[in-house]
Amino acid sequence: MDEEAKAGSKSDTNTNAAAEAEAAAAAAAPPPPPSSSEAAETEAKVEEPEEEGEVVERLVELVGEIAAISDFRNSYRRQFCNLSRRIRLLVPMLEEAKEAPTPLPVASEAALRRLKEALDGARELLRLGSSGSKIFLVLEREKIMKTFQDITERLEQALAGISFDDLNISDEVREQVELVHAQFKRAKERSDSPEDDLFNDLMSIYNSSSSSDVDPDILRRLSEKLQLVTIYDLNQESLALHEMASGGDPGAVVERMTMLLKKIKDFMQTQDPDMGAQASTTDIPSKDNSTSPVIPDDFRCPISLDLMKDPVIVSTGQTYERGCIERWLEAGHDTCPKTQQKLPNKSLTPNFVLRSLITQWCEANGIEPPKRPAQHSKAPGPCTAAEHSNVVELLQKLSSQNLEDQRGAAGMLRQLAKRSAENRACIGDAGAIPILVSLLSTTDVSTQEHVVTALLNLSIYEENKARIITSGAVPGIVHVLKRGSMEARENSAATLFSLSIVDENKVTIGASGAIPALVQLLSNGSQRGKKDAATALFNLCIYQGNKGKAVRAGLVPILLELLTESESGMVDEALAILAILSGHPEGKAAISAASAIPVLVGVIRNGSARNKENAAAVMVHLCNGEHQQQHLAEAQEQGIVSLLEELAESGTDRGKRKAIQLLERMNRFLKQQSQAQAEAMAQAQAQAQVVQAQAQADMPVERSLLPTSSHIPD
Repeated sequence: MDEEAKAGSKSDTNTNAAAEAEAAAAAAAPPPPPSSSEAAETEAKVEEPEEEGEVVERLVELVGEIAAISDFRNSYRRQFCNLSRRIRLLVPMLEEAKEAPTPLPVASEAALRRLKEALDGARELLRLGSSGSKIFLVLEREKIMKTFQDITERLEQALAGISFDDLNISDEVREQVELVHAQFKRAKERSDSPEDDLFNDLMSIYNSSSSSDVDPDILRRLSEKLQLVTIYDLNQESLALHEMASGGDPGAVVERMTMLLKKIKDFMQTQDPDMGAQASTTDIPSKDNSTSPVIPDDFRCPISLDLMKDPVIVSTGQTYERGCIERWLEAGHDTCPKTQQKLPNKSLTPNFVLRSLITQWCEANGIEPPKRPAQHSKAPGPCTAAEHSNVVELLQKLSSQNLEDQRGAAGMLRQLAKRSAENRACIGDAGAIPILVSLLSTTDVSTQEHVVTALLNLSIYEENKARIITSGAVPGIVHVLKRGSMEARENSAATLFSLSIVDENKVTIGASGAIPALVQLLSNGSQRGKKDAATALFNLCIYQGNKGKAVRAGLVPILLELLTESESGMVDEALAILAILSGHPEGKAAISAASAIPVLVGVIRNGSARNKENAAAVMVHLCNGEHQQQHLAEAQEQGIVSLLEELAESGTDRGKRKAIQLLERMNRFLKQQSQAQAEAMAQAQAQAQVVQAQAQADMPVERSLLPTSSHIPD
């Protein structure tokens, strides 16, 4: 099928979704190998050194870039300002060096190159001081000061090697540079560390296990000294931490720094409940401002740390606030901010489940549910007269009785719909969708494949979704899903997924008989077909009314079979669907009847962090209610207790909560089991004592029957 279209169908439903997906696919594709001449040219560029004049020009540019860096609002402010000021004083020397005779002596040329390398390092350090994480700068003070010392020493050595005579430097400028050189020399011999109190306060929170262990006075001091007072300050710090993680800093360290920032942010919001009103993207309108409930971590955007209004899922499975992740991607990043995995594409899928949970939490806590920001996507421009004429001509062929014309026109519309949002709008406006829908039942395999794929590509455009539904396309798409070729079935499943992004369409599709056909494709389809079926089923099962239909279609045994086939590559999808179904009575009963406990325990033992989380979520539902004792006993036999203890320590936030819930239930079960054993043992002992007492009571009678010694003959 059209990979660009399929990727786009899983992204946001705005009009630019397909274009973004096509760009992502193009970015993911390996570039063609360079020709021998291109390779030789690249190699020459790498090896060719800069000319002397170019070195001086680059030095002037570097100093200009350094001069533009400002706003050093952190504990190293004095050191950063001094370094920047001293470097700026070198400008007159570099301007005069432009007029120096060439070629320069080897020693002077080498000194200029050393100066350039030192200035490169100084620029990066000053950028860190201006826009880097304030928390990182304090916690890593030894590393920062070592870098300061290293750069200062390199600058001093480079200036010491410059010959003023070789560069024709005037006496006045020479005196100024000598003064700067002397300052670098003195700075090299001393080390100014930031205040210890700030470092100690940060370390005390950094090493604390929970927010309740933190002294509020420490949090207040930190917010003031680090100048993390406003929502803007806190959000900028959060972005700086994620930028660091993107640059390759250890993820665990950055994650702990983010948790530290979260503690400061929570404290600031408790001090000022209306703090969020300072920024429209972060406010939490409360019906009762007297209390500010703590936002669950899963409801916060990992970038901004604020309650999410429009959560979306990226291709790594992580969820972010749409606006935050869009800005991250627009800044040129191609990694997931939280996991640092490279994003295979930049598609964004709305997280309807999480949005619903956030709404429920807000209502339960007396908070007005966040309103999803209006999508101001750029509407595709109108098509030209020539383009419109071309589409009309294709529609005429599509409506003809000639099979070749139909097949060719359907193929052309498929390609046009794949290329751009403008084409999708133009084709939809021209009335193509009802004609395409009428051809879904064609017996020509190629025409059917073209038609259903054209509808898939057209469905990416928001207005076309409604047109496809109102034209009665769903029964025809389900017909292709059941009886079409494998490619047609794959694209039918992908089309249903794209249409189901609209909540109302989940009901329509579920009532059309699509779910059993999707389950069948998940069972016997190609690898890509299984993926398409799984994503469509996941989306459809978000609607409560579709869960029972999926269970009755035999979905649960197929999902468990996929869990046991690691080579299938479907473990993530299968567990995600099971986690949704386990909250439904029929789903829970089906999972229980399928003897899923050993499989789920195996995932908790060997699965990825996300899969462990989902497996634990399913176990929480199973170990509750009618068969709780049976499932807990079986899980205990499988050795789940130690696995849950490990998950509670090192799992995801949701995984930790599920593990703790299961451990609490397991502990109650073991306690009840121990009490039952103790009662049984006590009862057995009591019965034994009764028997023993009865035996002792019968002993004299037995003795009286024995002959006495006088009756025994000699």
